[in-house]
Amino acid sequence: MSIQWNGVMPAVFTWLKESKSGSLEIDLDATQKQAAGILKAQGKGGSRMSGLVGSGTLGENSYLSTKQRLSLLKSLSKVAKEYNVPLISGAAAETKEELAKIVEGLATVGVDTVMVMPPKTKELPSDEEMYEYYKLAESTARDAGVTIMPYNNPDAAGYHALSASLLLRLSILPNVTALKISTIDVSIIETMMLENKDLKILAGVDTVTVHAGLAGACGGITGVGCIFPKASVTMQEYVLNGEWAEANKISQALNSLSYLDAQPLLMEYLKLAMGIHHNDVAGGLRTFGKKLTQQQIDDVRARYILAKERLEVLDLIG
Repeated sequence: MSIQWNGVMPAVFTWLKESKSGSLEIDLDATQKQAAGILKAQGKGGSRMSGLVGSGTLGENSYLSTKQRLSLLKSLSKVAKEYNVPLISGAAAETKEELAKIVEGLATVGVDTVMVMPPKTKELPSDEEMYEYYKLAESTARDAGVTIMPYNNPDAAGYHALSASLLLRLSILPNVTALKISTIDVSIIETMMLENKDLKILAGVDTVTVHAGLAGACGGITGVGCIFPKASVTMQEYVLNGEWAEANKISQALNSLSYLDAQPLLMEYLKLAMGIHHNDVAGGLRTFGKKLTQQQIDDVRARYILAKERLEVLDLIG
């Protein structure tokens, strides 16, 4: 599949349900339905989401077993195929050998591009060790018929940061299709674009979508866009057209909710906001993650209501 990176892609939530025994299990039907609803949405300019991200940070990824993750992605691949968009998912491991096995597994269930996190080691690897880790992932992906996207996410994941020089070195590996930069410091995007104007860089934090676009990012991966897809797609349309004032209006309207995307409990917060939006608070609170306090629940609700009110003025609900 030829992937079009100039757009925004939703990192969809993994919906859960109670099993007969009372434990939580993945609700594949609800998750597929949610993903399809987001991919159907159109921006004011007529474009749609350009990809689908499954089993990511917002998709309970760190709490799922390998079997659960592959089953979830296999079901989401059907939705991605129906809407003719690539399916993207993340991978992280302590060793390059372990990472290679994960990449091979993801390729078997319809994933087109693997977002590869830095190694999950306590000690900071050298740049050369990091390069070898990614190089094996790249060659493994090539053999499996998929591509990779090095993923720099030191803020939320707590994994090691990738330096700009290392990211530039990784970007020229033949099977590296794009880079994902999840940090509020977008200056790294500008620095890399100055070195290579042809780079495809995706922003990964909702608060900086417009700023990342100014710095040279061609698109982004969004959590808030799952809740308000019309707004998210329209904002990206304005970014790609260089209509910064219009893009900024939407960014400001989303601000109260986008703030949550840069917090440690982003999954729990945004999943609840999704539940509120679809009148399914109980579903939004079902998570393998942390249980939210009433104060946190009230804060998310207030932030959601404020964003919705601001977006209604701009005719961006729907």
